[in-house]
Amino acid sequence: MENSGTTGEQIRLQQMLCFALYGAAHAFSRAYKPRLEPLGLTYPQYLVMVSLWEKDGQPVKALGAALGLDSGTLSPLLKRLEQAGLLARTRAKADERQVHITLTEKGRQLQSEAAGITPLMLSATGCGLEEVADLRDRLQDLKDNLVRAGDASAAEHG
Repeated sequence: MENSGTTGEQIRLQQMLCFALYGAAHAFSRAYKPRLEPLGLTYPQYLVMVSLWEKDGQPVKALGAALGLDSGTLSPLLKRLEQAGLLARTRAKADERQVHITLTEKGRQLQSEAAGITPLMLSATGCGLEEVADLRDRLQDLKDNLVRAGDASAAEHG
């Protein structure tokens, strides 16, 4: 539970929800690393690829929104994946400001090589499928609440 901020209460790291989530996120990254190294991918690159396997040909802006990444973070990821021959960036003919990301044949083939990662990671969590789905949904709700709270705070102070 997060500290209530009441005067006189000591903040305890191990009681902080944000610290537990921070640690879990790092643990996920460490667990993914040996599974992704044979594919030549980092965890953020893998997330880009998963998004493209779900929907190929996305504009950069839509891909960034789906992943929650700004262009300053996403652009270097896309550049490295393009250099690896996994995707191509092409400007839209109708609006050259818009760049679309499409998988190459090599990028599409990588999906079958990556197919075993999800079951391995599910097993690594020590949770059942329903428990993982419930936890994911609750974390998504938590994220949405925090985003709304941040937006409201920014509006108050902006």
